[in-house]
Amino acid sequence: MRFDADLTACAQLVERGDPDRFAATMAAPVEARKTLFPIYALNVEVSRAPWVTQEPLIAEMRLQWWTDALEEIASGGHVRRHEVVTSLAHVLDAEAARQLQKAVTARLWDVHRDPFEDQAAFTRYLEDTSASLLLAGAQSLSGQSPDVLRDLGYASGLAQFLKAVPELERQGRIPLVDGRTDAVQAVAQDGLNRLNKARADRNQLPRTARPVILATWQAKPLLQQVVADPRRVADGTLGTSEAIKKMRLMWHAATAR
Repeated sequence: MRFDADLTACAQLVERGDPDRFAATMAAPVEARKTLFPIYALNVEVSRAPWVTQEPLIAEMRLQWWTDALEEIASGGHVRRHEVVTSLAHVLDAEAARQLQKAVTARLWDVHRDPFEDQAAFTRYLEDTSASLLLAGAQSLSGQSPDVLRDLGYASGLAQFLKAVPELERQGRIPLVDGRTDAVQAVAQDGLNRLNKARADRNQLPRTARPVILATWQAKPLLQQVVADPRRVADGTLGTSEAIKKMRLMWHAATAR
């Protein structure tokens, strides 16, 4: 598959809507980019769908459109014409398409203002919105989707979610099951534990699938910041400088770790 107009549009969508994943994908081999850009472009589309309208029904319809498009890919039938969907149809098999359907369905939490029922629901949301992208990417790149990516995806999704907590609260959401400082610290430590487990099990990941891990390069420093000072979540001060981010990404790209 060549880098055609549809793929270029996917890359531009990721560049505008998710610059960190864009940078991570540009650090991957060119052939891997052809798979990852459509997946991350879909993520941009579905993650913003609940926020572009005040009408829950309209947001649900937008998400259903993506669910239906992925079903067309999974079933192997006619696939609707759309720059992201068409690009996805070239790289996804049925299993990868089903993984991405989980990412779409999970965004229904973003449509409504109900808090998570419990910690298990919170964990499931993070796995479905973050780990599913890694699993779909690995499946498309290598034909395998090892479970090690579930731990890695959870840790990465948690880090980004904690970074977004202040904005979610400004939007009237209750993002955390337990917002007390010690509880936030414990959640971050759990994320670090799963990240360390993923690192210990990294040999399960086929070499051809390793470009998917580049998008998780910020997880460790962000989670370490929360463990060291969980008040940074509420304060909105999580993050690292652009220079440090670039250095970490270069290290990850060079070592595939």
